[in-house]
Amino acid sequence: MTPVSSALRAQTDVPLVLERCRELVRPALRDAVGRMHPWVGEMAAYSFGWCEVGGAPAPAAASGGKGVRQALAVLGAEAVGAAGRTGVPAAVAVELVHTFSLMHDDIMDGDAARRRRPAVWAAYGTGPAVLAGDALFALAVETLAATGAGASALRLLSAALGDLVHGQAEDLLFAARPWTGPERVRPAEYRAMAEGKTGALLGSAAALGALLGGGPPHVVSALDRAGRRLGLAFQIVDDVLGIWGDPEVTGKPVHGDLREHKKTFPVLAALDSPSTEARRLAVLLRSGADPEEVAGLVEAAGGRTAALDEARAHIAAADVALAGVLPEGGAGDELRALSAYLVQRDL
Repeated sequence: MTPVSSALRAQTDVPLVLERCRELVRPALRDAVGRMHPWVGEMAAYSFGWCEVGGAPAPAAASGGKGVRQALAVLGAEAVGAAGRTGVPAAVAVELVHTFSLMHDDIMDGDAARRRRPAVWAAYGTGPAVLAGDALFALAVETLAATGAGASALRLLSAALGDLVHGQAEDLLFAARPWTGPERVRPAEYRAMAEGKTGALLGSAAALGALLGGGPPHVVSALDRAGRRLGLAFQIVDDVLGIWGDPEVTGKPVHGDLREHKKTFPVLAALDSPSTEARRLAVLLRSGADPEEVAGLVEAAGGRTAALDEARAHIAAADVALAGVLPEGGAGDELRALSAYLVQRDL
């Protein structure tokens, strides 16, 4: 990275970039949801934070999400020289798929709350939430099919969805595996799971934006790779916040992931270290010890540091993928700045 590039990135106001992209995508996303069955559409609107149960408008603060996938799609189009609006159908489709996956994830995980509100299944019932998720996926397919790159775009999205399902399946299976011994979850297995569960959709967002913008195949592929690396970094930072984040900022309870016995990267990395703290940590995890004590040992065994180093390594890899196809400046620098911003969030 050149000093000029560093200066450009330092000047990039990422929250403003995110807001610009959300403003561009929001009307099309609302129009798409407005085409749904009214009851199903209400559940979708509720999941986006636009309304309360029953349809009354929600306060602006209830609207959740940074709009990262939307921004990746818009910037992906701009990065290949197209107008940002060219990437809007990609942004809408990926956002619909992401929301559908969250609805179903909350059911599978038994999570009754999301973004400080009841999850859709807790508010409307399990069956209705499944139906709403299915409807969102169908709407995403319809949205992409209507574009000029319909067939190619649908192949890209379906591949990402297959990876997402694979990653989710592995994540569910991780819960039944032991903390120690030959059957334990290794950090390499976690990486593969997170790339599918989180990285695939981020990669497809950037790649679909470039595809709809007329980008050549090698650029579309590079943006997919960069987005997947960004997704891995994003998930690992999310794991760090799930243990040490401020509940007022993250919306998650203190040590929530530890209380739920989730096999997150900081814990797996700590267990993989040869330290005395790692051996003590293994004993505590098997005994269901106090989460605060567990968090202290995870940090002492190097889990927090290893996780942040890992996230930064994936961001560096994303930068390499982008450097090979995108010039300095413009949307390319905004994509690079977005990557760095997401790793530093709330830490």
